Amino acid sequence: MISAFFNIRKIPELRNRVIFTLLLLVVVRLGSSITCPGVNASVLQQFFSSEVNSSGGGGVAALFNMFSGGALEKCAIFSLGVMPYISASIMIQLLTAVIPQLGKLAKEDGGRQKIMQYTRYATIMLCIFQGALLAKSLQNPGSLLHNIEKTIEVYGPLVPNPGTGFVVMTVISLTAGTMFLMWLGDQITERGIGNGMSLIISVGILSLFPAALVQAWKTVVPTVGGGQPILLVFMVAFLVLVIAGVICITQAQRRISVQYAKRVVGRKVYGGQTQYMPLKVNYAGVMPIIFAQAILVFPSSIIQMMWSDSPAANRFAAFLSEGWGHYAIIGLMIFFFSYFWVATQFRPQEIADDLKKQGGYIPGIRPGKATADFLDNTMTRLTFAGAIFLTIITILPQLLSQGMGIPPLAAQFFGGTSILIVVGVVLDTMRQIETHLIQRHYDGFLRKGKMRGRFDRNPNQMGEAATNTALIWVAIAASIVILAGIVFLMNGQAK
Repeated sequence: MISAFFNIRKIPELRNRVIFTLLLLVVVRLGSSITCPGVNASVLQQFFSSEVNSSGGGGVAALFNMFSGGALEKCAIFSLGVMPYISASIMIQLLTAVIPQLGKLAKEDGGRQKIMQYTRYATIMLCIFQGALLAKSLQNPGSLLHNIEKTIEVYGPLVPNPGTGFVVMTVISLTAGTMFLMWLGDQITERGIGNGMSLIISVGILSLFPAALVQAWKTVVPTVGGGQPILLVFMVAFLVLVIAGVICITQAQRRISVQYAKRVVGRKVYGGQTQYMPLKVNYAGVMPIIFAQAILVFPSSIIQMMWSDSPAANRFAAFLSEGWGHYAIIGLMIFFFSYFWVATQFRPQEIADDLKKQGGYIPGIRPGKATADFLDNTMTRLTFAGAIFLTIITILPQLLSQGMGIPPLAAQFFGGTSILIVVGVVLDTMRQIETHLIQRHYDGFLRKGKMRGRFDRNPNQMGEAATNTALIWVAIAASIVILAGIVFLMNGQAK
């Protein structure tokens, strides 16, 4: 794997793409530090630092701050991030699957460009709506950020000159920031490496990882009067297991064998071979979690902004945001949206018709409707397993935070939307880099380019590779043991 990174510089095109991507990501992080006009950024910074240090949270605002990569904490021009574009893309994609006119337009020549144009129009409308809500919240921060009044008394008002002018200026700044991020994402996708929008989201999430490490360290490292050293070892080992599990489920697929009949055209024979149709276990990806969290977060935030003085409304908002009721609701919603996404995006009848036209069939299954029913039943069972995994990975950070006292910001990296997005983006980016390396006869990250040929010539080297893998796992286990010993020694010194 290390040699693959060194091989990147040997390919000029790949090297330029990687450098271009890194430079644009630096621009993204710089834009996340430019405060919107008319906002006293020091008030927000002091509030988030004190709120996170005391309670580890910040409610809905902390969640938005995490997905904006800390831009909301500074009230930067990139506070909305690319989430309006992602939301618009999801809506247009679902409408394309539901409305026949849009579905027909998507299949026509130039239809994709029109669909993309509609998506950008919807993004602008969402930016205006969300920007206006954020501007109103900044003028009245107590409706969204609890206990910020104490910070305002010390550092002054959050918005020194509120009014219509401030709202208009904030909406324009946030909308322009999101559109600029969209342009940067398109440039990364076209001229860089990886998916630009996904990389921007992942970099924003990873930018908060150092702060999460600091919180975890202050929580579990022994201090004067006590500490939990074994919890740090457990967190490191558990983080490795969670990432490994997410990678396995993300890559897991059911391979359906497809046999193609032989066709003789002139002197050439086509078909006659067996191919495989991959059906992903987690077909919907992170979309069900995004839908479920968006639906649950939106009502609670509206209730807190408009009916903050009502005890009943506050209890209902708390019911939607925490507790077993929250777990049950979000689990049911993840199951619903998982099957809804598969129902709208996976079309077994079209796949069966295409196989029949190409002379392909699944062994033991009759072509046509029987094949469509088989694919539908198979995907239904796979979706059930994927929905269970998504539910577990969603509620895991909240259980760790409430049950073990881990700060919410640190617990978010043990599951939820953040870990799924980061793992998926990293795997996709590594896959694209590996494709460039293998095409130029260099070893990839998994050494597929040349190792396969050496295995064919010398099968005994497969045992050597297995031994190397075992040594890697032994090294990981030894590192954990050494880390545990260091922590216990620190505990003894502290006492």
